[in-house]
Amino acid sequence: MTFSIPGPFSMVLNTMPVRAEIYGRSGNGEVLSQEALDTAIGEISLWPGYSQTPLVELDGLAAATRVEKIFYKDESTRFGLGSFKALGGAYAVLRLLQDAVQAATGIRPDSGEFAAGAHRARTASMTVTCATDGNHGRSVAWGARAFGCACVIYVHAGVSQPRRAAIAAYGAEVREVQGTYDDAVRKADSDARVNGWHVVSDTSYEGYTEIPRNVMQGYGVIAQEVQGQLPPGMRPTHVFVQGGVGGLAASLCAWFWEADVASAPVFVVVEPDQADCLQRSARAGAPVVAPGKLDTIMAGLACGEVSLIAWQILSHGADAFMTVADEAAAATMRLLADGMKGDTPIVAGESAVAGLAGALLAAGDEKTREALKLNEHSVVLVIGTEGATDPELYRQIVGQSAEEVRQRTAVCSGAAQP
Repeated sequence: MTFSIPGPFSMVLNTMPVRAEIYGRSGNGEVLSQEALDTAIGEISLWPGYSQTPLVELDGLAAATRVEKIFYKDESTRFGLGSFKALGGAYAVLRLLQDAVQAATGIRPDSGEFAAGAHRARTASMTVTCATDGNHGRSVAWGARAFGCACVIYVHAGVSQPRRAAIAAYGAEVREVQGTYDDAVRKADSDARVNGWHVVSDTSYEGYTEIPRNVMQGYGVIAQEVQGQLPPGMRPTHVFVQGGVGGLAASLCAWFWEADVASAPVFVVVEPDQADCLQRSARAGAPVVAPGKLDTIMAGLACGEVSLIAWQILSHGADAFMTVADEAAAATMRLLADGMKGDTPIVAGESAVAGLAGALLAAGDEKTREALKLNEHSVVLVIGTEGATDPELYRQIVGQSAEEVRQRTAVCSGAAQP
């Protein structure tokens, strides 16, 4: 079996000093830290339904790409929500409610107390809100229902009805905003100020950093799990991860940087070419807004403005910034669904595959391979951030349903895909 991932793609190497000093000396430790991650893991690991998501070895694809290993962290099963976002939005909701109860009583309850309804009389009058392209809002809504508060979620017109329905299923009110994701961010913020609601956003801006920091800290669970799942003695030499506002990328970048700056992997951030705020920022050396309608099938990455605290880490932690076209994402979805030379078929949504698409395009271009030091000894880590969160769109792109792919996975593995 052969494959071809369509271009074009672009890559910008970071011109700033990259990981020139130990993590934290430039203030990064105030954004994310292993100590705060330990707190997040302590809570999240106690939530009902918690289990590590699979780390899948794609040996057939690695051989075809001329690298030693490709590891795909499949977040499609995370807490039954279909994406990694459960780790961030719901955790930030929990921290917000913990702060409120502690301020009123002097006692900081854990997630189990909220889940049992112990503080519902106090939290039921609180409302959390955010803007979303789908997955983050679903996580916030899930967290609000699980821990006992109300929820209003803002979406832009491009968010599909299935994604809206998935949010509403957790009891949230869903409101549409004309414009882009960033317009929805601003509307959620303004309405929250008027109504006394609490914004639980995955992007930070001037004067708003604490809650996005908690969101990003929750994402660090992914890297912590990967560390324990890799074969003994093996570490990634390269990480290709989705951009968006930069929260997930910054969380993983910070984890590897803080763990050991000397052996930190080459870190590449990948975005849609129609929503390239991070690459534009890398070119400019400062946060830059991506203009236009941000029209991409990678809906979860359709973001035009960089999260400020994510940029603080990525501006000196990422080695390169790539963009890929929608055609590359679609082809990578189909590639994963089909399996490569014995690889397990994987259900991956549109936003799940940007990092892998970037890795495949980089590995297939000799100049880019050389620039990123990709070779036959490279161990590549990518994060499959979502499953088929829009089942109908998935079928249209892949040509088969997610269930059909899972059935073939069961045949290949002898057991149903989790």
